[in-house]
Amino acid sequence: MQPSFDLLLFGATGDLATRKLLPALYRCHAAGQFDATSRVIGVSNVPLSTAEFISNTRDWVQKQLGERFADDAWERFAAQLDYAKVDARTDADFVALRAKLEGRDDAVRVHFLSTSPLLFTDICTRLGAHGLVTPLSRVVLEKPLGHDSASAQRINEQVARFFKEEQIFRIDHYLGKETVQNLMALRFGNSLFEPLWRRGRIIDVQITVAEQIGVEGRGPFYDQTGALRDMMQSHLLQLLCILAMEPPTSNRPDDVRDEKLKVLRALQPLSGKDVIDNTVRGQYQAGASAGQPVDGYLAEPGVAAESSTETFVAIRAQIGSWRWSGVPFYLRTGKRMQQQLAEIVVTFDEVPHAIFDKPNSALARNRLVIQLQPEERITLTILAKTPGEGMRLKPVNLNLHFAEAFKQPQVDAYERLLMDVVRGNLTLFMRRDELDAAWKWIDPIRAAWEQHDVKPRPYIAGTWGPAASSALISRDGLAWSEEL
Repeated sequence: MQPSFDLLLFGATGDLATRKLLPALYRCHAAGQFDATSRVIGVSNVPLSTAEFISNTRDWVQKQLGERFADDAWERFAAQLDYAKVDARTDADFVALRAKLEGRDDAVRVHFLSTSPLLFTDICTRLGAHGLVTPLSRVVLEKPLGHDSASAQRINEQVARFFKEEQIFRIDHYLGKETVQNLMALRFGNSLFEPLWRRGRIIDVQITVAEQIGVEGRGPFYDQTGALRDMMQSHLLQLLCILAMEPPTSNRPDDVRDEKLKVLRALQPLSGKDVIDNTVRGQYQAGASAGQPVDGYLAEPGVAAESSTETFVAIRAQIGSWRWSGVPFYLRTGKRMQQQLAEIVVTFDEVPHAIFDKPNSALARNRLVIQLQPEERITLTILAKTPGEGMRLKPVNLNLHFAEAFKQPQVDAYERLLMDVVRGNLTLFMRRDELDAAWKWIDPIRAAWEQHDVKPRPYIAGTWGPAASSALISRDGLAWSEEL
């Protein structure tokens, strides 16, 4: 059973809250992870009564969960919902919010800021000024935290005026996915892969986070952000850290995060001409997605007519360490791609001396594929003898499909992370120095694009991005996994 808590969900009527956070909280409640005194208080500047908020939340949750929604579980959850209309820049609203928490200073208090980062400082300042920060408080900061290193530092400094570092939870929901957790289990709970997890055994590593959707009504936000800052700086670099880090001394939060930080600091900097040679920017044009015609990025509502914001980015990165020297890491993310896919592909070297006939060189290599979306699974491709005479080899897959293997409901990433916040478990959250190191690697890339006037290359919606991304990886005699 979790401790008694009050979770104040700022931005409770926004996209993230209605699609992800409120359904996840309902599921946590249905799984028995709320005690009878815990509450979820929706906080937004939208004028709603508590009854209206509860009614709207039912619609949002039911729409997202479909058959997983149950009326009896909903009624119990609804009894622990409340609502407060709060303008982040109005002190009187925080006075009223404080009244809702009277006598609850001995409960865990989670302030989840599912708002624009521009409001983080205002909210935290008023939380502190009106006595809403207690020793049992935590604050959750959604990405993107700032738009560059300087802005991220300003936000962190302001938040740190009111919350200690151990109270600050910088969330990246990819780290809560079951497959990412199993990647750590695979690496550090088994002896099989450790001798192979290094240069001389691994040819390359690919990390792809591809989305079929466009900007989905978030044109003004996305046009000021772009794929590099929205996805690469957070999701993909965090996955890179989990893949490449050294074994931590324990699974305690700071031991794990210390090793992730070392990876970020070991990333070889890209600047100037190195950026031009090792990155690809793209922007989708009109095409088709899921069999339906879709507009190009420049036709999206809220996007500037001459926008040069990238909706796709691919990077060839290298880590300057003994374990990974010379091994290329290819990072790729984009919108309006051919399919919804998030996966990691680790390609191992061939056997030193082949004694059997085998497929072409690319298919002859063993591959470990860790898929995060659309399904969570791990696949190891090996060579096996085909039936019949002779010794002809063919690639076959050894599959671990989590839903089939464990025969129990999968826990959503936000479900896990929300309850980790309540418990005070920081393992899956970014520390401030991690965030600083990530921005310091990303910022010179943007600076070089601007200095050399690197415009996004067009790609048709429903494809795998610009042809230049294939050229980027083919220079090393390799190919993206879907091209093999």
